[in-house]
Amino acid sequence: MAGLRHIARPALLPLSYLYGLAVQVRNLLFDLRILRSVKFGLPVISVGNITVGGTGKTPHVEFLINLLKNEYKIAVLSRGYRRKTKNFILASSKSGVTDIGDEPRQMKLKFPDVHVAVERDRVFGVRKLIENIPKLDLVILDDAFQHRYIQPGLSILLIDYNRPLFTDYLLPAGNLREPVRCAKRADIIIVTKCPDNLSVQERSDFIVRLHPARKQDVFFTSYTYGAPVPVFPDRYGLQYPVPYRYLRKLRTGVLLVTGIANPLPLRQFLDQYLRIDDEISFSDHHQFESRDIQQIKNRFKTIELVEKCIIVTEKDAVRLQEIDIPDKDFRKAFYYIPVEVKFQAKGEKHFVKKVYKYLKKAL
Repeated sequence: MAGLRHIARPALLPLSYLYGLAVQVRNLLFDLRILRSVKFGLPVISVGNITVGGTGKTPHVEFLINLLKNEYKIAVLSRGYRRKTKNFILASSKSGVTDIGDEPRQMKLKFPDVHVAVERDRVFGVRKLIENIPKLDLVILDDAFQHRYIQPGLSILLIDYNRPLFTDYLLPAGNLREPVRCAKRADIIIVTKCPDNLSVQERSDFIVRLHPARKQDVFFTSYTYGAPVPVFPDRYGLQYPVPYRYLRKLRTGVLLVTGIANPLPLRQFLDQYLRIDDEISFSDHHQFESRDIQQIKNRFKTIELVEKCIIVTEKDAVRLQEIDIPDKDFRKAFYYIPVEVKFQAKGEKHFVKKVYKYLKKAL
């Protein structure tokens, strides 16, 4: 667990105390039922976190979609972070990032037959989904652990292994939205972004320090990355994944461009197969503009190799696809890396069993 401790912003600790007091009062009002939580008549699975920043919500929601989409009629409800609209929107293939946000658009493009919607008021959003989708079986709430106005039937809390709750602090001194003890509201805890070689002892030590409730199951997941896929596919063959061995054989130069909370896991993966010649990091959910594209183009030109490419994340690709890039040769240089979650220690079977047990009881 060495190197996992967070450095607090000491000057802000008094504000963290006040923030924590406000959070405790809010949660107490829900616990005393002064503020009401709505329970719907269909299964609702919540996937969320306590830590600000990326904990891997989208890949885990996509795991659930893949698991259940062939047996149940699913709808995913997100708030649509950084979208420019405010109303409820049931996404279509034509919905853009500014309409619904990058992560909902990514899910809609990947699973066109699954209903994806955005709405800040989750209670209203679920009611609209039930109203608009006949015979809806299940709603997955994306990023809704703090949204206590809905009582989910199954609550899944994600914790980044590299930013554990027990070494962090409340906002604004740290990165926690709620005190650590609030994690006990979850039915399932998934420790995400784990190293592939995490030992039994390391998992055990993490669980001891996390101190979960007896009713809570704790799982560990890591990422698996796919071969690079063209961001701008065309009908002339530039549409299929390119094997890493092919890029390595050509001694391909790489410019890594990311707009996510923590690009380190992707960088560490790529370092195993390719040489990263240059890197540009933007903030999470960065909305690419023409000046950003020009910056990327200028940096790309400095890589003095015949064969070279620009690698981005899957979420970045969704935003880049909406940017007009007239230079066709430059467009062809962009590739994204697909990402999926993988359960460690044979945990997938037990996790799937828990999900199906809940659905069987709820339906």
